[in-house]
Amino acid sequence: MTHTPAISRLFEPARLGHLRLPNRLVMAPLTRNRADADGVPQPMMATYYAQRASAGLIIAEAATPNAVGQTYPNIPAIHHQRHVAGWRHVTEAVRAAGGQMFLQLQHGGRVGHPDNSGLLPVAPSPVPLPETIHTPTGRQDAVVPREMTLDDIRSTVADFAAAARNALDAGFAGVEVHAANGHLLHQFMARGTNHRTDGYGGSVGGRIRFAVEVAQAVAEAIGPERVGLRISPGNTVNGIDEGDTEDLYPALIEALADTGLAYLHLVFADPDQALFHEIRRSWPGTLIANPALGWGSPLPADGGKLAGERLLAAGADLISLGRAFLANPDLVERLRIGAPLNPVRDAHMMYVGGETGYTDYPVLASVLRHRGETPESETPSDVVSAPAPMPTPAPAPAPAPAGP
Repeated sequence: MTHTPAISRLFEPARLGHLRLPNRLVMAPLTRNRADADGVPQPMMATYYAQRASAGLIIAEAATPNAVGQTYPNIPAIHHQRHVAGWRHVTEAVRAAGGQMFLQLQHGGRVGHPDNSGLLPVAPSPVPLPETIHTPTGRQDAVVPREMTLDDIRSTVADFAAAARNALDAGFAGVEVHAANGHLLHQFMARGTNHRTDGYGGSVGGRIRFAVEVAQAVAEAIGPERVGLRISPGNTVNGIDEGDTEDLYPALIEALADTGLAYLHLVFADPDQALFHEIRRSWPGTLIANPALGWGSPLPADGGKLAGERLLAAGADLISLGRAFLANPDLVERLRIGAPLNPVRDAHMMYVGGETGYTDYPVLASVLRHRGETPESETPSDVVSAPAPMPTPAPAPAPAPAGP
């Protein structure tokens, strides 16, 4: 009597709002610095994302909702029609390859520099980033950001809503509001970066207010079923010190639980931690969990599959993976059949321009054919073909700042 092993839940179909996902694997947003100097997506980005279209969902890399929100050089944006046009080529290529995409919206706040955006960064309080920041001329000391006024806050909320509408115009199925990893919304939530004494500071309720208002405004602009929110409780990246993590996130979730958002995306999710289970109990909708694989540590041989399965068993609905998708365009198929993974190459290739370390990672079928072996299957992820090249946008003057 033969025994057929159970299929991992990672490869089961799922629903996400209005979307039907072919599997539960999500490509996490990964900053890759391949846009042009004005934030317009470039042709190679269409190729890159189309190669990874077998993911149940792709969350495209962080795009800025206004000019002052730019973090680093060559970060994509979504606040001008030329950005919309550039992203539209990307979403068309992904749809043609059978995939579907959300776009992450990220305002860097104090994680920025005048040499990157042409503007003085803004933040909840004038507390500088405690480390250097990458610029076109190399790493420089961070500058003291300008404290946002109430008008700045209102206009930034409006910029997020406008960026969400732009994302839908560009062909995305929805957007993810980035409230994690030390960027602007996270800066408002953390005591170490928010020293305000008005209604956007002080108590937990004041510090979560900006994030709640952004999420609500984006939901009103495009429909809550098209909006996700990303959080990273306890994460200290970019000099963040939350101070009261155990109180902060239950309050944030309670404030947003009835809004009908498509999902909550939990970074560094750990099923052995009590906060994970509290978040799962409190959040009524879809929970995307990103395993705590560790930044800077080697990628596990299974790419995070085992960690993802543990998170599904603990109550997560979908699993997001980052570096594993970066190095393996056909990650879903490799994990499904237990094939070895491509290792991530030199980390600096993540953040430099060009196709090397970006679109040139081999798919399994091509490797096997090169060896004279027959692939087990020929799925779309095995036989990816690059989309027809799109024209390179003509140089344009730098966009006028939108908002503060």
